[in-house]
Amino acid sequence: MASPELHSPALSAGAEMHALLRELYPVCRSITGNGVRRTLDALERLAPIVRHEVPSGTEVFDWTVPREWNIREAYIKDPGGRVVVDFRRHNLHVLQYSVPVRARMSLEELKPHLFTLPEQPDRIPYRTSYYREAWGFCMTHRQFLELREGEYEVVIDSSLEPGSLTYGECRLPGRRAEEVFISTHVCHPSLANDNLSGLVVATFLARELARREREYSYRLVFVPGLIGPICWLARNEQAAANIRHGLVLTCLGDAGGFTYKKSRRGNAAIDRMMAHLLAHSPEPHRVIEFTPTGYDERQYCSPGFNLPVGCLMRTPHGEFPEYHTSADNPEFVRPAQLEGALNLCLRLCDVIEQNRTYVNLRPKCEPQLGRHGLYRTVGGASAESAELARLWVLNLSDGGHTLLDMAERSGLPFEAVARAARELERHGLLAEHV
Repeated sequence: MASPELHSPALSAGAEMHALLRELYPVCRSITGNGVRRTLDALERLAPIVRHEVPSGTEVFDWTVPREWNIREAYIKDPGGRVVVDFRRHNLHVLQYSVPVRARMSLEELKPHLFTLPEQPDRIPYRTSYYREAWGFCMTHRQFLELREGEYEVVIDSSLEPGSLTYGECRLPGRRAEEVFISTHVCHPSLANDNLSGLVVATFLARELARREREYSYRLVFVPGLIGPICWLARNEQAAANIRHGLVLTCLGDAGGFTYKKSRRGNAAIDRMMAHLLAHSPEPHRVIEFTPTGYDERQYCSPGFNLPVGCLMRTPHGEFPEYHTSADNPEFVRPAQLEGALNLCLRLCDVIEQNRTYVNLRPKCEPQLGRHGLYRTVGGASAESAELARLWVLNLSDGGHTLLDMAERSGLPFEAVARAARELERHGLLAEHV
């Protein structure tokens, strides 16, 4: 059932996204299983997402789709019968992909299966064992220090069986077959910034793009981390060849400024566009070089594909103390930060859609802009920014410069350059280069 907070006209986009984030926070997601499907159920209310199932055992390049994992219950009871750890209280309490367990054991036997953060004693860590059979519990270090000697009852009611890996995909056709590709990971349980923030921003981006006329086609994928993009690429090699610009979205709700990680190419159009937009943004930001670590951009940028896919985040993974702990909760994520990320993504799409090449129809000397109402009638003062943009566009419209080239060279915002091009085209001074 839809949350009553969603879709209210009184809510800002940031508040709507945060309401969806809070709704999804309790769901136990993993790289497979019903938690992913429940999450996609919610996202499909807002955007035209189609889900795909990849059977367990499917070979995808050097990987194999694992068995499907689901969990119903998990707890530890101390020697007095008191429940000291309970999956129902927080789903980070269980090591992801834990095999079923029902046993009694001593504290010494139990300890190797317990994970804590001694340096953050009040937080539950997030730990996984996707590709090696194991079981375990995560707890606060304070809880761990309170455990006393004796026999413990340990129960993990889970299943690890042939099933499938689920991912969602939203494809929005445009006038051109070339695609803008957006990817976000859907696998983390009860971690709000990493990565419910990416999920909700991508979903609202899909909703907004679906309402617009589109020059490019757009494809947004909601995939489990690592194995998800590998599956998508293995099943979509031909479609991947159509990707012209791509972005991975993650960690977009914390209080930090934006961080953009370049694609492997380093100078792809997406890298230049993001650097330009951030340079003209009032928010603090940084642009960092590609590394083969991080999020799913490293799969899209693997040498066999080398796609133009960067990564947009605020504070990068591992650089905020709440990362992969129970402190990464809805209170850590700010609605205004989500809305800022959505707006930046929409501005990026505007740049992609408008980044065209033009030809000056009167290239021999400057046309008399004043006669067209495009230049002030009283001379002697410095050119205003709108006039300056028109002059740059006229000068560089030789069929070899895009509007992004012009914005970068002039130091003007892309929006000003694009507006100038539209004005000049309306006055018959400019034509799009085909």
